[in-house]
Amino acid sequence: MNISKLENYRENNRLEAKAAQGGLPRSVWETVSAFANTEGGIIVLGAKERKDGTLEIAGLADADKMLDDFWNAAHSPDKLSCCVMSDRDARIEDVDGKEFIVIEVPRADRRLRPVYVSGNPVTGTYRRDHKGDYRCASNEIQAMYRDASDESVDTRVHENLTVDDLSAETIGLYRRSYELHHSAHAWADLPDEEFLCRIGAAKVGGDGKAHPTSAGLLMFGEEWRIMAEFPHYFLDYRQELGTDERWQARITSQDDSWSGNVFDFYRRVFNNAKQAINVPFKLDENSERIDETEAHDALREALANCLTNADYNERRGVVFLWKEDGLHLSNPGGFRIGIEEAYIGGNSDPRNETMMKMFTLVSIGERAGGGIPDMVKKWTEAGYGRPVLSEQVNPERSNIFLPLATGSDGNDVGNVGNNVGNANIGAMAIKEQVLRLITDNPKISAQGIADSLGKSKRHIERVIAGLREEGILVRDGGTRGSWRIVSSDDVGE
Repeated sequence: MNISKLENYRENNRLEAKAAQGGLPRSVWETVSAFANTEGGIIVLGAKERKDGTLEIAGLADADKMLDDFWNAAHSPDKLSCCVMSDRDARIEDVDGKEFIVIEVPRADRRLRPVYVSGNPVTGTYRRDHKGDYRCASNEIQAMYRDASDESVDTRVHENLTVDDLSAETIGLYRRSYELHHSAHAWADLPDEEFLCRIGAAKVGGDGKAHPTSAGLLMFGEEWRIMAEFPHYFLDYRQELGTDERWQARITSQDDSWSGNVFDFYRRVFNNAKQAINVPFKLDENSERIDETEAHDALREALANCLTNADYNERRGVVFLWKEDGLHLSNPGGFRIGIEEAYIGGNSDPRNETMMKMFTLVSIGERAGGGIPDMVKKWTEAGYGRPVLSEQVNPERSNIFLPLATGSDGNDVGNVGNNVGNANIGAMAIKEQVLRLITDNPKISAQGIADSLGKSKRHIERVIAGLREEGILVRDGGTRGSWRIVSSDDVGE
């Protein structure tokens, strides 16, 4: 951000301006909490919004005193539960003789969340979305406390169940896959119960018997048993490649023709979604055709990442979509580390660490923190556009978008693809731009949005349909009405 060009910026989910003409505003602490609990952001004190939404520097009468007041309050637990900022994160700037304060609030480490104000996490925990700061609901606060623990959430033992309650068929499939990668390993010959204990799928309880852990139940359980422990558990895959039908193929955990567990879902989805990947004709040293590319490994990594980072206590479930523009993967719960950190790699922090270990044992996924960078590298080297990671809040979700168009000239390289142009804007970036245009003009048409973004009307209509399905966007007044952006609490589940 170029502070000297502040007039070129508008408030958004990473930037907040406050005129602060009457002293340090009380609302600054709500914004600090919101930025710390989301993706971080910048607060400018001494700037105000013009009528057109752009920013204007108003200046401060005594910036030094206001900065002192800010730091005195920031280090008080009565004002802020945890000061996530260091001295270098707040400073006085001067443009054209007008002084103002710039505060850069970093994303708080998950172990410090929730960051709340006025000593009360129930009423003082905030987050940031495209509309500004909002007070968190109890389920969001509880999710932050779950994530703050150093113990993986999938290690809980379900002593009301035994390993006999798990799917023997799924365990057999997993073990056969394990033996392919560890043929000489001593665990390959263990009885099922002991094998499950070794991989973390079961633990011996106080009664001396082996019981499934949450990881074991999710990976190998029957859907109805999983639902008894995780009432919001839901896995959904849809192939949506046209407008004539809602979908061409669907796999859901609620289909009683199969187990409905995570491991079987992964296998079924991978075998279906891999058809989206183009396989060029190539022979190995034995003159046999190579039927997989680097993109297949990237897809495995993306699927495993979503399934092992999902918060299975939250609503809306894990959703994978194969659409014309690419593969959209989404799971409840935000990224445990910042998106920028995830792109860089080297810091693995899966929400369900035991499940990640179980995938890794059959050579799926990466525990060393190199999974996301490796996924990006392999997908792009296969000729596709760069994968896009994104987060949303209210409800909190993590998203991975694997584009099926090239990153350079926009020509299709997959079996199915959509030319997204040289900009190669990811699906979530397009959603954000659509929402921004609707915020500025609630009566804007799909054609108007398409013209503004250089997209086809059909493409924008699909984006709008997705936003309406997610409960983010509603239409008031029919075809001649206007759009309204709402929170998930305003619409039915």
